[in-house]
Amino acid sequence: MTINRLRSLLRHVVLIAAAAVMLYPVLWLVVSSLRPTDEIFRKPGLDLTHLDFSNYTDGWSALSSPFSLYLFNSAVVVVGCIVGNLVSCSVAAYAFARLDFAGKRLWFAIMLASIMLPIHVVIVPQYVIYSNLGLVNTFIPLILPKMLGTDAFFIFLMVQFIRGIPRQLDEAARLDGCGHPRIFLRVILPLMVPALATTSIFTFIWVWNDFFSQLIFLTKPDKYTVPLALRGFMDVTSGTNWGPLFAMSVVSLLPVFLVFLFSQRFLVRGIATTGGK
Repeated sequence: MTINRLRSLLRHVVLIAAAAVMLYPVLWLVVSSLRPTDEIFRKPGLDLTHLDFSNYTDGWSALSSPFSLYLFNSAVVVVGCIVGNLVSCSVAAYAFARLDFAGKRLWFAIMLASIMLPIHVVIVPQYVIYSNLGLVNTFIPLILPKMLGTDAFFIFLMVQFIRGIPRQLDEAARLDGCGHPRIFLRVILPLMVPALATTSIFTFIWVWNDFFSQLIFLTKPDKYTVPLALRGFMDVTSGTNWGPLFAMSVVSLLPVFLVFLFSQRFLVRGIATTGGK
C-alpha cells in the first residue's frame, strides 16, 4: 500500500469516526423515541429490541392541541420570515451595491455593526411597542421585523454577491431604457438565485429553531410554535414525559433535515460564489 493511499484511508477513518461522534446524539434520540419511557435511561445504548410507536401517537395528542397545529404555526412564521427577508434584504443589498447616496458608507458600517447587537438588547423595547399596539400573541412581531431588513447578515451576503455581477449588464439594461426597478427585477434578481436560496435556507433553520423570541411574544397555547410546544412536555412538578418528548423532537427535526438534504447544493453554491468575480 502506497503512502498516499494510506493517508487517504487514515483520513477517511478519521472523518467517519468524527461523523459517528456527531451523529450519535441524533441516533440516540431516534432510538429513544421508539422505546417505552421507563427504558429510555435504563438502556442508554443504541440497541433496540422492538419498535414501539406509541410515543409518536401519544405525543401527537399529548398537549392541549394536536401537534399538527404547532407545526402549522411554525410553518406560517417561517414562510412569512423567508418572504420578508428575501424582499427586504435583496432591495437593501441592491441599494448598497448599486446606488450612490449620501452617507452610503456610514449607513453600511452601521448596518454591519448591528450584526454584533444581541437580541436581548432590543427585545424589551420591541415587546413594549408590540404590546402597546396589541400585537402580542400574534405572529406579526416575529414576521414584521423581517419585512424591514433587520437581518444584516443576509444584506451583507447579498451585497457581496451583487458586487460580483458585472456592471456592464446594468449599463446594457440602462441603454434599453430600464431604470433601477427594472434592472433589479429583470437583471440582478434572476442572477441572485444562489444568494436568495442561501438566505431562505438559513432563515428557515434559524426561525424554525428559534425559542427565545417566540417565547416572549407567544403565550397562548393555540399560538405556540414547535419549540414552545416541545417545552410543554417538560413539567418539573409531575415529571417530564420523555418518550413523547423525544418522539415529537424527531418529528420537529424532519423538516430541517429534509430542507438541508435537498437544498445543500444551493447552500454551498450560494456561499462559494458570494463575492466571486
